[in-house]
Amino acid sequence: MKTTILGTGSFLPEKVLTNADLEKIVDTSDEWIRTRTGISERRVADENTPSSELAVRAAQNALDMAGLKPEDIDIIIVGTVTPDYSFPSTACLIQNKLGARKIMSYDFSAGCTGFIYGLKQADAFIKAGMAKYVLVIAVEELTKITNWTDRGTCVLFGDGSGAAVVGPSKDDEHGILATYTAADGSLGDLLILKAGGSAMPASHETVDKNLHTLYMAGNDVFKHAVRQMEESALKGFELSGISMEQLDWLVPHQANIRIIDFLARRLKLSMEQVVVTIHKYGNTSASSIPIALDEAVRDGRIEKDSNVLMVAFGAGFTWGSVTMRWGI
Repeated sequence: MKTTILGTGSFLPEKVLTNADLEKIVDTSDEWIRTRTGISERRVADENTPSSELAVRAAQNALDMAGLKPEDIDIIIVGTVTPDYSFPSTACLIQNKLGARKIMSYDFSAGCTGFIYGLKQADAFIKAGMAKYVLVIAVEELTKITNWTDRGTCVLFGDGSGAAVVGPSKDDEHGILATYTAADGSLGDLLILKAGGSAMPASHETVDKNLHTLYMAGNDVFKHAVRQMEESALKGFELSGISMEQLDWLVPHQANIRIIDFLARRLKLSMEQVVVTIHKYGNTSASSIPIALDEAVRDGRIEKDSNVLMVAFGAGFTWGSVTMRWGI
């Protein structure tokens, strides 16, 4: 039995932060940002809107496309590094806000690879007979953990949420063909939020030193991202039996346009076969792939029988891919 995505959804905050706006905050320029990242603007959630609110909107959109109600869902899993609270989980808050049954609901942290990890878990739950429908959500409000004095990172990130309803495929021709995931914790310090956990509890010192915002060794992360996203893509082809020539759409994590362009060239794809949203949303971490996927499905680019490869790299380090033949 194959599993498949029955519906997609996304939701982004209304507020737009442009490169021109950032020029007033930090020593940077629109040209510098665009040429190095491909980003022109990003969305920012207000201080009174937690991650769960964005997630609920995306989830409802995915349920509507799937033709299902919250009470039809058997498991809710949420990939995020910006939960509402350490506990209760954002997934439990979403379960309550959606009005779903008292089902298993939990968060997990896989950085920007969150949606890929989530799809793999959903695929396993359904194939094991533990669920029929799984709601996979990725939501991030990275602007709330951004160091706005660091010109190298503050220009990169935005907020948003994406979701997918995963369930059994109606046939053996469509659905998830392969999943691949990996991690290397030895490199974790290159992309990290140092304070706020048990290793470095919150204190006056941690706040004064701005340790509750993310740190990224940009050049090192870039090199690993390029290498591991290519590995993930090639593993996707190998495990699925889909060749590069048969691929219709690449939906990569939206981290940097240079990474996306490099990956497309390595896979011998034209940029017309790549779903790109980084220019208008920036890097929304785990939610970047489901947001891009939802847009491409709703505007008709991804249609039934399309061969789709989703690939990501994120904090941890984590990386992976999902290859599927679209069935809706």
